[in-house]
Amino acid sequence: MSDNEDVLHFDHIVIGSGLAGLTTALHLARSGRSVAVVTKREIDECNSRLAQGGVACVMDALDTFDEHVQDTLTAGAGLCNEAAVRAIVEAGPDAVNEIVSLGAKFTTRGDLGYKDERDGYDLGREGGHHKRRILHAGDITGAELEKVMVDAVTALPNVRIFEYHIAIDLVMSSRPTESSKGRCSGAYVLDIRRGRVVTMLAPTTVIACGGVGKVYLYTSNPDVACGSGVAMAYRAGANISNMEFIQFHPTILHHPQIRSFLISEALRGEGAVLKVRTSRDAEPEEFMHKYHPMKSLAPRDVVARAIDSEMKRTGEECVYLDIRHLSEERLRLRFPHIFAKCLEAGINMAHDLIPVVPAAHFSCGGITTDINGCSSIIGLYAVGESACTGLHGANRLASNSLLEAMVVPRFLAKEIDRTFGELSRNRPGEHTGMHWSNGNATDSDEQVVISHNWDEIRRFMWDYVGIYRTNKRLERAENRIQLIRKEIDKYYRDFIVTADLIELRNIATVAELIIKCSLLRHESRGLHFNADYPSPDPAMACVDTVISRKLGR
Repeated sequence: MSDNEDVLHFDHIVIGSGLAGLTTALHLARSGRSVAVVTKREIDECNSRLAQGGVACVMDALDTFDEHVQDTLTAGAGLCNEAAVRAIVEAGPDAVNEIVSLGAKFTTRGDLGYKDERDGYDLGREGGHHKRRILHAGDITGAELEKVMVDAVTALPNVRIFEYHIAIDLVMSSRPTESSKGRCSGAYVLDIRRGRVVTMLAPTTVIACGGVGKVYLYTSNPDVACGSGVAMAYRAGANISNMEFIQFHPTILHHPQIRSFLISEALRGEGAVLKVRTSRDAEPEEFMHKYHPMKSLAPRDVVARAIDSEMKRTGEECVYLDIRHLSEERLRLRFPHIFAKCLEAGINMAHDLIPVVPAAHFSCGGITTDINGCSSIIGLYAVGESACTGLHGANRLASNSLLEAMVVPRFLAKEIDRTFGELSRNRPGEHTGMHWSNGNATDSDEQVVISHNWDEIRRFMWDYVGIYRTNKRLERAENRIQLIRKEIDKYYRDFIVTADLIELRNIATVAELIIKCSLLRHESRGLHFNADYPSPDPAMACVDTVISRKLGR
């Protein structure tokens, strides 16, 4: 590390501290090299911690890799990279066994009181899966895995954690040209508490910043999910793929005081059915049979659009999940966290219907990478939801995201170990061109500009670029984002950066990427539904939407 407190040197920088980021840090640190982990809040504040369902993985003799691959390809609607899918699926059991060896505890059948000939893990089933293959830790799987990884990484002497540090932009030691995407040598990072910018330099930089949910008005994601990794990579010139495919989770608890609480798809895996009221006094009726042969266990894109359609048809503010066929004892054992949260809302799942609505949940697109996390820029890698590896295609199969977050970092670490000698020979120095400068920027007295633009972006993205899209809606959104981007760019040049300004700039960039990709895809496929092109175009199967920043912009 440098003696200059404004320039810090490491062997590896990992931006993000969710499951993918911490798994990356753990495997890179095993080489003995120095690793910096940058996270904008506490180390465990991330999407991974909120994951309820579990990890999709073949762990049963009644299941096969081929079946898991096929379910993934079917959900992905013709846009998955089959080789990537197979590699990730087949590496799943080893990744699961490793995290168990670190202390993770998945629920067993014995934990739930089952006494039969089957033992071992209690494997759940979720939408799009034809077999039970979801490993879970009650209904707080993400929290269990995140805790294990936080403990493992923080115990390593060669890993330094930077909490309350937010990355601003990537350091490019060579800029993109017509023949090269350039080289990344680190990141400019704002120390939020001290209000100063630090330049962090390293031969490798891994983006693991998570999702983009806060681009939308209604989301299951935490406040940190602003798509910062994708935005930074785009500004640096990296290829970005398939940002039109935003997964809306079908079942977020609909309650005025409890916001953004996800009701796991695992409830439907245990037999919960979706129902809607056709009139104020009528008993809610099932409706998913009208939309898909798997009914309430259909893939998420089908379920979300069906719910949206039923709400518009009936004028109701929500639909309902009915899991009253299970006893209170069984529900408390299987879904303790969800049961408690519903009770907090005055809902006893064993006796009451659960009101739910869709909300933005997961981005299937991101920074274009191979299965080793390598991006189009030398020295820049991406893992987790920030990356587009080809696993998810046009629609993520339930619980494949935690699988990807556990597997791809293992591939990445092996690839970096293989190439680190070459990468480190061109280790960045402290030359003046890499130092951060505020220029003539001053402190802002117009904070309302940030909050107003933030609110406007999230509202028009929900209205125009949500579950149901049309060309006219997308064009309206494009016009608005272009004007707002100009305002934000001027504000960014004129005033000293703050965490709020950095996040606003990022959600504006990500919103523009989602809109651009949506306008380029003249069909409906998976999560992208455009009423002007209501059917898939066979010529677009296996064709990714890839965009990058034009040189000189």
